[in-house]
Amino acid sequence: MNTLLNTLYVTTPEAYLRLDGETVVVEVEKAKRLQVPLHHLGGLVVFGSAGVSPALMMRCAEDGRAVVFCDRNGRFKARLEGEQGGNVLLRQAQYEAQRDVGASLSLARAFIAGKVKNTRTTLLRGGRDSKSPDESEQLKHAAELLAHILQKLPQALDHDTARGLEGDAARIYFAHFTLLIKPSQREVFRLDTRNRRPPRDPINALLSFCYALLMTEVRSGLESVGLDPQFGFLHALRPGRAALALDVMEEFRPVLADRLALTLVNREQLDKSGFDFRPGDTVLLNDIARKTVLVAWQDRKKETLAHPLLEQEVALGLLPHLQARLLARTLRGDLPAYPPFLIK
Repeated sequence: MNTLLNTLYVTTPEAYLRLDGETVVVEVEKAKRLQVPLHHLGGLVVFGSAGVSPALMMRCAEDGRAVVFCDRNGRFKARLEGEQGGNVLLRQAQYEAQRDVGASLSLARAFIAGKVKNTRTTLLRGGRDSKSPDESEQLKHAAELLAHILQKLPQALDHDTARGLEGDAARIYFAHFTLLIKPSQREVFRLDTRNRRPPRDPINALLSFCYALLMTEVRSGLESVGLDPQFGFLHALRPGRAALALDVMEEFRPVLADRLALTLVNREQLDKSGFDFRPGDTVLLNDIARKTVLVAWQDRKKETLAHPLLEQEVALGLLPHLQARLLARTLRGDLPAYPPFLIK
């Protein structure tokens, strides 16, 4: 079992990270604000215009410690990594599975099934927790519709049909997402439709930021076992797109990202003051809100649950790494089919 290493997130625009012996020093306007031992860190994520010294980047590359650069809204921009390791035979099996229509479709359906089942669980939980009988019934009905989609999924005989079912499930889920938000917060965080690039309301800005954080974790998990994050089975291959990371990310969106967003909103840890409303209907998290999300994200990663397949307690932050290992075993032929992570 891997130890869950912390990720250092740097959001202060004027920050500069440098190497000092075996530690990372964070300076703001040449004043030391933080000093962290390198061995405590599994990666660095830098937002906006914060800088990283060449010496620190080289050391991270040598140690296999990723340095990720995102814009101020959390959208991935670049990733620094050292020499590629991994198992060449595993990647060969990955490429062969992608070219095999049957194997590729089987994996695509598994990723979709994981996502739909976990969104259905989220809706059912919301129905149980709702204080409105009418809204509870709406959430339960939406969960039934997702159950029907799950029944159709094994009969999807091509990728386009499978993707169509995934799209139908997503529309049902997000059409009822506002009912998962407590009434006093809906004026600010109501979700009428999922939008991005750029997000046009606070809840979409929050979800996009959480998805960006999740993408970094999933990609790291895939690379840690030697898989190629660019070569996926569900999402179409495009230059610069981490298709496999997007594939595996699907089952974790409702579990790690959506639930975090809902918790922050329903506990009133975020409000309208945490967002910048810009011309062109663009809404972004401001520095204070980003820090609130990042602290909650790190705390969430340290929480544990009983893994349904491994039958032992694991940290939530390790789930992407564990799924990457299960995917690798599937591609090697050690498992008959890929088992997506399912929350109870």
